[in-house]
Amino acid sequence: MIEVRDVTKRFGTTVALNSVSFRLDQGEILGFLGPNGAGKSTAMKIITTFLAPDEGTVTVDGVDVLEQPLAVRGRIGYLPESVPLYVDMNVQEYLEFVGRARGLEGARLKTRFDWCVQACGLVTELKRPINELSKGFRQRTGLAQALIHDPDILILDEPTSGLDPLQILGIRDLIRSLASQKSIIFSTHILQEVPPVTDRVIIINEGRIVADGKIAELTRQAFGADSQFERDLEAAAAALARGHAAEAVAMQKARLALEDTFIALTKQGGRGKGVGLHA
Repeated sequence: MIEVRDVTKRFGTTVALNSVSFRLDQGEILGFLGPNGAGKSTAMKIITTFLAPDEGTVTVDGVDVLEQPLAVRGRIGYLPESVPLYVDMNVQEYLEFVGRARGLEGARLKTRFDWCVQACGLVTELKRPINELSKGFRQRTGLAQALIHDPDILILDEPTSGLDPLQILGIRDLIRSLASQKSIIFSTHILQEVPPVTDRVIIINEGRIVADGKIAELTRQAFGADSQFERDLEAAAAALARGHAAEAVAMQKARLALEDTFIALTKQGGRGKGVGLHA
């Protein structure tokens, strides 16, 4: 569905993306992770045709983003980090406007509008002006506009920003429910949100992909199959058991958190490059 090949993007002397390549197939959910300024947002803006790459190619469902940008936009639902809302409209007016701009009308517009309102939890806010919405409801309105035209591909930049814990659970469930029908890229700074939604992760640092794979594979890449972390933990547990005149019979190995893997791989990927970056 999405293929990124050797994409490079510069802003003056700053290299935002440096020969980035990856692929996302139908029905996949990809967690797109990286420190601030790593190049995540730049990559998503190129995929969604808001920026042009300086080198390399991007195709969406076989369509080149430079050659047919309008066709690409029709296939994508995009929630940027800063949600673009018309604050002088109320929620219903805004979503109906976006739906019509996406080519929906009549019964089809009503069906998609009703589904998005229910899925994004906006039933109680339809007549409220957008400038009076809380940050969480603005975020949900932005997600609804990304879904209104039932796109094959979703690009979500910080989709749970500003949401409370129950709302976050609802968005996680929604993303998982869409996975069988759509290809989804989502980025987040809250790493605990990734494992409940997907186990495939790309980590980008200093404009380069430093890891791409299942979370368990990346943990082995970062620490090895039998890491020093685990050996130290076992030794400490055995010493504690001896101190209490007990025998350490067995011990369940600690699961390294995604945060540990993320930190280790970004440090490994960033050594010695010293390249200035743009988010």
